[in-house]
Amino acid sequence: MKSSTLAKGQNLKTFLNGVWRDHPIFSMILGICSALAVSNKVENAIAMGAGVTFVLLATGLLIAMLRRLIPTRVRMITYMIVIATFVIVVDRVLKALFPDISQAIGPYVGLIITNCIIMGRAEAFYIQNRIGQSLIDALANGFGYTYTLVSVAVVRELLGFGTILGFQVMPEGFTKWVVMAMAPGAFFVLAIFIWIGRSLAGMEEE
Repeated sequence: MKSSTLAKGQNLKTFLNGVWRDHPIFSMILGICSALAVSNKVENAIAMGAGVTFVLLATGLLIAMLRRLIPTRVRMITYMIVIATFVIVVDRVLKALFPDISQAIGPYVGLIITNCIIMGRAEAFYIQNRIGQSLIDALANGFGYTYTLVSVAVVRELLGFGTILGFQVMPEGFTKWVVMAMAPGAFFVLAIFIWIGRSLAGMEEE
């Protein structure tokens, strides 16, 4: 009974760390290239978030499963091969099922291979922990990354295009903030989110 309680507590701690305390973007400023590039529309943000989450889960499963068999000297190469394999799966699925989204974010899907979140979790967590813990960590980090992208995209699409998921939301005559559809707008909105996230984290620690 005590062992079960400790395991549940550890699982909850792992999940909360990924979702909030060690948030990949707010806390460690990782993965912001794609966060800036594809967060101009909500549908693009959801697709990228789902792709990164899938790669995190698949990588976590495989690395944790083989952690005792991977020699230290080839760990980084192994991570790259594993991540690249699953990124190709994501790319093919997007091209087959969501061609419009694939065309919009296609150049950035390949960059998931070098996403610091995935490489960092593989080295810092998956190689050292069992499958269950690794999957929880992967899900938490994927969720944390996704809700940040979607939150930024909601603001950018609403102000830059007047729409949410392609549906017109703002009234006719609304002056679109063109800057929100461009890189400077992404920097501005993401900076505000990071500031809010770190401020809330600081208040929690106090």
